[in-house]
Amino acid sequence: MSVAPASPLPGLVPCALQQRVTVVAQERLARDTFRLRLHSPELATRMVPGQFVMIRPSRSTDPLLGRPFALYQVYSDPHGHPGGIDVVYLVVGKMTSLMSTWQPGDEVEVWGPLGNGFPVADCDRLLLVAGGIGNTPFPAVAREALGVTTYGVRAEPPRGRAASLAPSHITFCYGARSAEYLAGLDEWASLGVSVQVATDDGSAGERGFVTQPVARWLAQHAPLDGASAAPSSPPRERLRIYCCGPERMMQAVARLAEQHGVACWVSLETPMACGIGACFSCVAPVKTPDGDWDYRRTCVEGPIFPAQELVWEPGH
Repeated sequence: MSVAPASPLPGLVPCALQQRVTVVAQERLARDTFRLRLHSPELATRMVPGQFVMIRPSRSTDPLLGRPFALYQVYSDPHGHPGGIDVVYLVVGKMTSLMSTWQPGDEVEVWGPLGNGFPVADCDRLLLVAGGIGNTPFPAVAREALGVTTYGVRAEPPRGRAASLAPSHITFCYGARSAEYLAGLDEWASLGVSVQVATDDGSAGERGFVTQPVARWLAQHAPLDGASAAPSSPPRERLRIYCCGPERMMQAVARLAEQHGVACWVSLETPMACGIGACFSCVAPVKTPDGDWDYRRTCVEGPIFPAQELVWEPGH
């Protein structure tokens, strides 16, 4: 396995690695949804929840460009040492169709860790909101927040946070087209996380959008009328929401969070080409201190942004 620094262009994320790594395992989690395990002890020890890697074939130029995939989890080798990372993907095009054919022992090119990652979850209650394949960053987020082991790799202490600031409750709201697209629910049960599911067709959980359980969670813990929330609920400033999925869904969640005065961070799924900030193809409109807005590179300044800083519909 070769390891080399990524190109040291100005403004790029430092310490990113470019590697040729080996596929360890491939597992089907749901319809057209797979977990790919890659051997890379370096990535296992460097990545934080919310960061991503770019992946492409190692012996082909078709497709030429890599694709971004969020850290799903890290795993350990049989001796308990960091072994590598898992990513989860949905088969939707040429690259992901090719990925679904990869077998243990195949070599692929990976560069990362990239992006900024989610902030450490130093809150009393954490709400994770996912739409479709937007569930992929959240197992790593939950494990870090809870300080539990991830395939033998200890997640505690999470980037210097005091254990007393760990969330006392984590809720995961998960929306999908139907039950057959829900991936990894068993893992959430093993973590003791409360899971609320919504599907478009009602085949699992409640019928409708994932914003429905989000609205109920906010109404319980951050009521708009100023009435006291349930005794177990913390003050509003102790609530936090992390969100990933289709842009319209994230915009709706961000609007609900703002209405209730709850801090919200979103992970953008902007299409990327290079992943290292050189091509400026993944820019997102972000508010500036002077009241205007400007573009920021999702792969470098993101993919995680405070929801209130984004301009969801520039020019409108």
